[in-house]
Amino acid sequence: MTLEELVGCNITEKKMETVNQALEELLVAAQQQDCLTVGVYESAKLMNVDPDSVVLCVLATDEDVIPLQIHFTLIQAFCCDNDINILRVSGMSRLAQVLGEPSTADSNGNEPNDLHCILVTNTQCQSLKCQALQDVGNYCEESRCKNQWVPYLSLQER
Repeated sequence: MTLEELVGCNITEKKMETVNQALEELLVAAQQQDCLTVGVYESAKLMNVDPDSVVLCVLATDEDVIPLQIHFTLIQAFCCDNDINILRVSGMSRLAQVLGEPSTADSNGNEPNDLHCILVTNTQCQSLKCQALQDVGNYCEESRCKNQWVPYLSLQER
């Protein structure tokens, strides 16, 4: 391995770690400000009614589920048409942990929330301008410049 390859790998790993951390911070901040929409159907309804309020769409799955892939394709197309940043992530259990959601059904049989699609919104009255949003947005923009229209992140367990 050359020095350039070694240094390039370290920079890429640090950048991915920074973006992962920024995404987690952004999701927590958005949740605290009630600027988070969770669930495929809930997200689709919001994007249909008010697409201008959406600043980020997170599509999460740990396995390829055909019905989800069809929904994801439609959501991705809508996001591209409306200039909404998109991220694909794996690590559903970490995502549930970040959002304080149970990852499995509880003792009462209540199913956990559908974390496969999460929207971060920026409402008029509550401006969600933070460094984490800028970092994630920059990562999405850099990925598009590299012709990677839907960047991918792997959320790591801690």
